[in-house]
Amino acid sequence: MAARQGGAVGGSVARAAAGPADDLARARELLDADGRTVVAVRGDDVLASEERGVRPLLWWVSAGTSLEGFSVADKVVGKAPALLYCLLRPRAVSAPVMSSAARTVLEAHGIGAACEVEVDRILNASKTGQCPIDASVTDVSDPEEGLAAIRARLRELAAARAAAGGTPASGTASAGGAA
Repeated sequence: MAARQGGAVGGSVARAAAGPADDLARARELLDADGRTVVAVRGDDVLASEERGVRPLLWWVSAGTSLEGFSVADKVVGKAPALLYCLLRPRAVSAPVMSSAARTVLEAHGIGAACEVEVDRILNASKTGQCPIDASVTDVSDPEEGLAAIRARLRELAAARAAAGGTPASGTASAGGAA
């Protein structure tokens, strides 16, 4: 699920990071390597995952991982992941796509936020409506309440898939105690 590595990751050359700006640049560079969906960098410390959605963040929250001092690059950041980042406490979060609500939440909690494209809302996988995980925290501002709402929505989605004869996606029901 999540990898903790020091030095080189995925063939990248290890180099001493001069500071937070270098950490964020390295996280962005590593994000594009080998299908990673989220990368956190602090000097030579690198945390990375290829899991989709909020799963890696839930895993880190449940494991008691602190991202203090880390700079994070994520593929897409909506309000739900932003609330989880508030619990993880990174220095900064960058994403190619970020919702306005996510930026507001991150900045309100003293976390730097950067993106290439800021959108009103994050769409679901089929692009037919809002992401169901983000929809679960529309009226939530407290990160702990957000965590509970996210876990509840993941349980609902897993139950709906099971009732429809499908199986939950790998890690969805159990990620970070979501079941």
